[in-house]
Amino acid sequence: MRKLLLVLLLFGFSANLVCETDSALQQKVQAMAEQHHGKVGLYATNLKTGETIAINADQAVPTASVIKLPILIETMEQIKAGKHSLSDKITLHKDDIVAGSGILQFFDTPLLITLKDALTFMIIESDNTATNLVIDTVGIPSVNAKIAQMGLKDTYLYKKVYKPAVGPMPADQKKFGLGKTTAREMAKVMESIVRCDLHDQKLCDAMLYMLRNQQYRNLVPHYLETDDTSEQLSVIANKTGSLDEVRNDVAVVYSKNGPIVISAFTWDNEDKRWNNDNAAELLVAHIAKTIVQAWSPDGLAKQIPQTAAP
Repeated sequence: MRKLLLVLLLFGFSANLVCETDSALQQKVQAMAEQHHGKVGLYATNLKTGETIAINADQAVPTASVIKLPILIETMEQIKAGKHSLSDKITLHKDDIVAGSGILQFFDTPLLITLKDALTFMIIESDNTATNLVIDTVGIPSVNAKIAQMGLKDTYLYKKVYKPAVGPMPADQKKFGLGKTTAREMAKVMESIVRCDLHDQKLCDAMLYMLRNQQYRNLVPHYLETDDTSEQLSVIANKTGSLDEVRNDVAVVYSKNGPIVISAFTWDNEDKRWNNDNAAELLVAHIAKTIVQAWSPDGLAKQIPQTAAP
């Protein structure tokens, strides 16, 4: 128990953490969300102070690529258990290639990559082809079993990306597509990575390193980052997910006042543009800035304790 408390304190968590709604911030962010032409689900918490805000936090929503977070966790669980290794070789064939985000679709096949390569592509470029290679490796049932083990009731991976659903599907699959979740539950997924519930610091560091190098920076990080993150590693680790009517981002922002988890989901958005002026993306960016300014007026941390490139 003492060791656990020490680890929590080292990462900026309070040993007497009690979740408490920040009423003033809640009202401010609620007003911002009400001006949006679409629907918003949000859960944010300061893991050091226990402050929280929530908007439709338990509403089931489409994940888009945010579902890749629990896929990442289950893969690392299987690596820890000795079922796989980051150095395992995977062959990409032409039939494996799918559309959407990512760069593997532009490579010549057959192509031999490692499981670590596939995970890296899946996270930093949200590569759909790489995601399917990872899913083939670990299995959809295993991902959903891990989700259930984490106590998540409304999070589910239905199928591979840009592939038809296989076998009997839950009745709500057509509504949500690739996966479903809630803002509160996906915040718990990110918190699990931050706490290193895996109890293997090297693998936890590897997950955070990938998430800190995630290339889509126009949601939570948009107004928070000022440095060139290609030269100085970001202190924001996040995973986005986007469809025409969907813009999501789940992030941990390492601030000078502790790690802040922001889990933001928008759907049924009127603005479907795929550019930097997308209204939902700017809303999430403004909300993230508002949260961090309220909970950490001195801004972002300079570095993340105990985290290094694997």
